[in-house]
Amino acid sequence: MTHAEAVCEQRAQKFTPIRRHVLQALLSSHRPLGAYEVIDELAKSMPRPAPITVYRALDFLMANGLVHRIESRNAYLACAHDHDAVPAVAFLICERCGLVGEIPAASVAQGLNQAARASGFAPKLSVVEITGTCTHCQKAS
Repeated sequence: MTHAEAVCEQRAQKFTPIRRHVLQALLSSHRPLGAYEVIDELAKSMPRPAPITVYRALDFLMANGLVHRIESRNAYLACAHDHDAVPAVAFLICERCGLVGEIPAASVAQGLNQAARASGFAPKLSVVEITGTCTHCQKAS
């Protein structure tokens, strides 16, 4: 939360109570959550928020680099990394336990963007997701 407060302060953005609650719900989960799972989590400690309220908070958190959207899962994951220093990441998604990690992927994204441009396409966003089995699940097998 300290990182989120600092980011919002640096960018002169308001870290409203609902934004704070949504981020806290994601931080308390050790796996990505869908928007309705976030709503269910928030409803445990406050009146059930409207979906649009949660989606707006998620949009704000994503725009400020505090949350990632895992496209293949249609879910969101809190992030405490400074992505101004690392411009692109790849998500490592465990097919067994659902754990999601991230690794720097600037060179991968750069290669994909160059290939897209070479074919006449103007890329806007690159999301790299790699599925497999995490170390913990490999050891449990």
